[in-house]
Amino acid sequence: MDAQTLSYIFVGLSFALYIGIAFWSRVGSTKDFYVAGGGIPPLINGMATAADWMSAASFLSVAGLLAFAGRDAAVYMIGWTGGYVLLALLLAPYLRKFGRFTVPEFIGDRYYSDVARVVAVICLIFISFTYIAGQMRGVGIVFSRFLEVDINTGVVIGMGIVFFYAVMGGMKGITYTQVAQYCVLIFAFLVPAVFLSIMWTGNPIPQFGFGDMLNDGSGLTVLQKLDQVTVELGFTAYTQATRSKIDSLAIVAALMIGTAGLPHVIVRFFTVPKVSDARKSAGYALAFICVMYTTIPAVAAFSRLNLSESVNEVPYAEAPAWVGNWENTGLIAWQDKNGDGIIQYRAGKALDPVKPNFTGERGKYGERLVSNALTATPNEIYVDRDIMVMANPEIAQLPNWVVALIAAGAVAAALSTAAGLLLVISSSIAHDLMKRTFMPNITDKQELLSARLAAVAAILVAGWFGINPPAFVAQTVAFAFGMAAASLFPPIVMGIFSKRVNRQGAIAGMLTGLVLTVGYIVYFNFMEPGLNNAEHWWFGISTTGIGTVGAALNILVTVIISRLTAPPPQEVQDMVDDIRIPAGAGVAHHH
Repeated sequence: MDAQTLSYIFVGLSFALYIGIAFWSRVGSTKDFYVAGGGIPPLINGMATAADWMSAASFLSVAGLLAFAGRDAAVYMIGWTGGYVLLALLLAPYLRKFGRFTVPEFIGDRYYSDVARVVAVICLIFISFTYIAGQMRGVGIVFSRFLEVDINTGVVIGMGIVFFYAVMGGMKGITYTQVAQYCVLIFAFLVPAVFLSIMWTGNPIPQFGFGDMLNDGSGLTVLQKLDQVTVELGFTAYTQATRSKIDSLAIVAALMIGTAGLPHVIVRFFTVPKVSDARKSAGYALAFICVMYTTIPAVAAFSRLNLSESVNEVPYAEAPAWVGNWENTGLIAWQDKNGDGIIQYRAGKALDPVKPNFTGERGKYGERLVSNALTATPNEIYVDRDIMVMANPEIAQLPNWVVALIAAGAVAAALSTAAGLLLVISSSIAHDLMKRTFMPNITDKQELLSARLAAVAAILVAGWFGINPPAFVAQTVAFAFGMAAASLFPPIVMGIFSKRVNRQGAIAGMLTGLVLTVGYIVYFNFMEPGLNNAEHWWFGISTTGIGTVGAALNILVTVIISRLTAPPPQEVQDMVDDIRIPAGAGVAHHH
């Protein structure tokens, strides 16, 4: 069977499974809808958390970034996985002990203020929509290639599926769907990785193959060969860093504290029965995530070698079939600059703006013509970073079922995260804005209905962002982390570990962090993209790392203003003491 038919079957079967699970676990109460009734076992929750957290960015983009940027992209791996440890140690058990449904609810109660709660909801909506745009884009890319539809149509199909199981099943439906999605995405990621590792080194374990000798008789290891190939083509050596130390540290820190402030991940810890289970499920999740994150560098290295070998100096007419397939989706473009009909893959941009601008005509070799080719550089081919993982099986000529499996895996990765985010948005609107702030008298049933309506609205907005994305997938996601780092992480951590922090401080801090971070990102990326370089950045910190500065400023403002104003009421201080004492620690009671 051909890859397209198999893709339809695999993706179709996985959709049937997700919708079946949603139907089986449909909910009737708000507690089930928000936190799955608080009855999810730690192992199951760990697997669901891993799927929730490993988004389309992990599945599609990180390996693509590493393949093209080499050592510079390692900051994403370190930051994202490190943040997870932070979350398990600093936040998970305490928030579970507090026992609320959402992050804004914790902030509103800890800072005894409706204003603080509303500010937290605004931050959360900003973060979640920025993040979800990247997921919808990922879904669109997968569908456009494997179901041969337009990217925008792909986004719409994805919206429909998520809508169905997020709105029906709530957190309970999403949890069990995510367990299924984890199994699909991890299998889909590992199978091609094993194939590639055997192909290049003869070692079936990709994590070890990554450091092995190549089996082409050259006597070089994988990384030595990559350094050699990249330098020959005019790129920086693969293992050499070009980013400054301060910027690298800022990005790692922003991604770490951003991960720990991500609302859709924090909410997962509210779904387990006991406080000790929150820590256990964080441990399981880390183990499940590691399976994928230790494989990513190997996949990146092998795919970069594949790309250099299969495309460079090959006549377009004899180029492998995958080049034409991806060209049809608009994610690869070749422009014959020197008129010899041979693909030159070199350092430098092939096109003037980054994305290809197709004219709708075909050249003499049948290639799609672009109107924005850059004649200043010798590079003739544009390859979108987000396709590396999906193009891998075709590039390496793996069996068709592997190609289909990757399609199902990528869709699973994007949908699991999108569903988690939608739930966070809808529960914040229904629970925190309506029930806890503006309409305290609504019934459980009305609250559930408004959560479902909010989910519908959120899906429509998310779809719009997926069709008009602000940047490529991993970059969009990194902005969301910066915003989470600068706005939500400081008030949560200080709320747990300091009794003196009060509402005036927290509100001022959140607003300062959010405004600074969003302003910086918008200024350099959209208003003055020409100035977006190390000379003009503050302290040499890029827009991806600015969340660290935002977080530091947030903490500073919070502490200063809390010191200058009245301390929180006694019952809030007692509540903070109580959160930090694990349940069943045997505290002496005064009679």
